[in-house]
Amino acid sequence: MDYALVKEQGVTFAVVVVKSYVLKSDDVEEVRASYRPYFPGVPIILMAQDLRGVPTYHGRKDIVKFLSRIDHRRLPWKRKQA
Repeated sequence: MDYALVKEQGVTFAVVVVKSYVLKSDDVEEVRASYRPYFPGVPIILMAQDLRGVPTYHGRKDIVKFLSRIDHRRLPWKRKQA
């Protein structure tokens, strides 16, 4: 699992990389919920990238808006065995 745990403007949240089909799935909320044990108590944003590496986010609207304005490569990315 590739993820970034971010604290910005007093808000801590997690960004988790998923395949693009997940964001279009009817199960997107269940996928998000499946990551809660790894990131208890913080909002979880799902991120997928297209073939050009352009990210799309799904989650809390204020956080998605913030993320859409920054370079995702600057997030503190980590890898964890899920």
